[in-house]
Amino acid sequence: MRSPWETTAGPDRRRLMSESVERALVELYAEVGAPTAGVALAAVGSLGRRELGPRSDIDLVLLHDGTRRRDINALAESLWYPLWDSRIRLDYSVRTAQECIAVAAHELSAGVGLLDLRAIAGDAELVAGTRSALLAGWRNGARKRLPELLTSIDERSAQYGDAAYLLEPDLKEARGGFRDMTMLRALAATWLTDRPHDSVRQPYQRLLDVRDGLHLSSGRTLDRLLAAEAPEVARLLGYAAVDDLRREVSLDARRIGHAVDLTVRAARQVLPPKRVMSFARKERKPVYSRAEHGLIIHLGEVGLDRLTTPSTPLIDLRAGALASQRGLVLSPVTAANLGEHAPTPPTPWPVEAREALLQLLAGGQHLIPVWEALELAGCVSRWIPQWEAIRAQPQHNPIHRHTVDRHSIQAVAEAAPALTQVERPDVLLLACLLHDIGKQPGAGADHAELGAPIARQVVEAMGLPSRDADLVERLVRHHLTLAELATRRDHADPATSEALVEAVDGRAEVLRLLRRLTEADARAAGPSAWSPWRAQLINALADRVESRLAGEEHTPDTKSADVGLARSVRLDGQPRIRLESAPGGIQLVIAAQDRLGLFSDTAGLLAAHAISVRSAALSTIDGIGVNTWRVDKQLAADLPDLAYLVKQLERLQDGDPTVLAAVRRREARSGADAALSSPHVALIESASDSAAVVEVRTTDRSGLLYALGRALSDRRLSIRSAHISTLAGQAIDTFYLTEVDQSAPNPARAREAVQVLTEAALGSAAQPV
Repeated sequence: MRSPWETTAGPDRRRLMSESVERALVELYAEVGAPTAGVALAAVGSLGRRELGPRSDIDLVLLHDGTRRRDINALAESLWYPLWDSRIRLDYSVRTAQECIAVAAHELSAGVGLLDLRAIAGDAELVAGTRSALLAGWRNGARKRLPELLTSIDERSAQYGDAAYLLEPDLKEARGGFRDMTMLRALAATWLTDRPHDSVRQPYQRLLDVRDGLHLSSGRTLDRLLAAEAPEVARLLGYAAVDDLRREVSLDARRIGHAVDLTVRAARQVLPPKRVMSFARKERKPVYSRAEHGLIIHLGEVGLDRLTTPSTPLIDLRAGALASQRGLVLSPVTAANLGEHAPTPPTPWPVEAREALLQLLAGGQHLIPVWEALELAGCVSRWIPQWEAIRAQPQHNPIHRHTVDRHSIQAVAEAAPALTQVERPDVLLLACLLHDIGKQPGAGADHAELGAPIARQVVEAMGLPSRDADLVERLVRHHLTLAELATRRDHADPATSEALVEAVDGRAEVLRLLRRLTEADARAAGPSAWSPWRAQLINALADRVESRLAGEEHTPDTKSADVGLARSVRLDGQPRIRLESAPGGIQLVIAAQDRLGLFSDTAGLLAAHAISVRSAALSTIDGIGVNTWRVDKQLAADLPDLAYLVKQLERLQDGDPTVLAAVRRREARSGADAALSSPHVALIESASDSAAVVEVRTTDRSGLLYALGRALSDRRLSIRSAHISTLAGQAIDTFYLTEVDQSAPNPARAREAVQVLTEAALGSAAQPV
């Protein structure tokens, strides 16, 4: 192994550490005068498997035959207290063989753990007999306990996620981690299914190396690869970069997780089906069906018939297509043979190869396990050499839940329902597959620009015509454009629509493809990336521009209810608040006479009542500010009385600042908070001809919007419109700024806006009253 932090590293170090602890326990057992017959000290857990790490717990069982019950507790205390005094983390039990068997029969976790029982000192035959009885009981009850075991695997995976795709995976509990290896051993011990030893042995040992590095770097028992610990662990294990460590952890966890999936699937097949009474004799023969191209289907797995070799041209693509389209999996033996022997498609690909790939990609969620099997076997990198650069590449944006390659495949799966809604479903699938191909190590922020020509190279090698390759390249280059314009720009500003028209080359069919790509990308990233609010904004802008491209008159976005609210405010000058239900929560529509400082006053009022803003959109209707604030409350009862909020808005409108005193004091204190990350505040030069557009990205906090708005109003800069959103605890806010007379600020004033917003984001602008 590569671990340089000890002269002996990896499995040998763990074995020597285990032997050292065992010797100490043998000496302790002898020192306390423990008997050599009828009593034994045994180990389970990491010591039982000889896998001790630097900070591993020691799991011991004091086993006895039941003839010394009066003395056994005193013996146990004489063994445990020296270990406790040495500050050793100890998990212990005192049991007879019959008690072990009874506990194993009733508690699944205990039953699985006791399968590792191993003698340390004392009566070795007692331990051997107990272990044999435990194994026999496990095997005899295997068919009854399999559903419980398989359910526990599913529940743990749902709770802890997949170690292959998490930025901070729990190496013990997550899918592909140590618990899964324990379950593999338990399933193999049933004799109902085999464990794929060769494919998981080395990945498991490498994950144990990472655990050992975590113990050393943190100085404590830690199984989660925290971002703060990862650099030191990478150094201890000899990786050149921390992402190299994360990448290898991802690949190792994938192999273990894939092995668990295959083993679980085989185990489910041996579960007894519902019995149907029949007295007819039936001969048991292999049941399989034939498919095209020399493929067969047997027990839900795709394999090769006896006359088809894995070196047959295009057989890997065709096997994958068949499995994906029918919701099957590849036989493990077939996948391994295809990875080793299937030839690389010629360049350019023949039409049959491209059609098989598209059938594979069109399988929806069925695609994911099939692609994983082919990717682990090495087929995918043979089809697309550029894929290797994003394979298991970690993403450092907390919005993303997957590595780059897994996210790309998830996007393809998410696009499946939209294939009938676009003119070119083949182009949509390829664009989804390749949209993040530019997220290579060291690519920087503009991965879309970097990835566009790479995507073109890939599809040209696949034999796509030049016009179609142009389209894929354009979609990859602009796969973020629609979302960025919709959520960070003013839809009513002509420059916003012009930018989207230019991105889609003025073609409605390209816009429809971009819309579906945007949705698939966001859904694949995670729930926060495709929230109801973001979906509404993206679809609204796409509808507006699609109507324009079709030569139709677009219906204004302003709702009639908003117009009515604005008319009421205009009649008597008093603010109004309307509560609306929205997907995922509620929103407040607040209308008041437009004035300098209205935004900051409203944001401050909400912050004063501990109402967090998830997103907001500001607009003006005939001199009345009508602003929609989507808040973090789920029920109207969670909000203050709306009439009371209206009264406070009236006080603010009349110039009474005491309503916001608490918020101002809190903002003044925030300037001393050293934990705030550095904000990103930038002027978007070409976003509008009639306003200065400034984007603010910073860590969200209560009172942030108030601070930003007040900083602008103090400099007599008016907010014509604003687009507020929060993702993964990060505020992403865009302000369209004008002078009080609605003219565009000159360059000096625009730079001044950037400066004051930066100060406000840092928490240094607000002063206590």
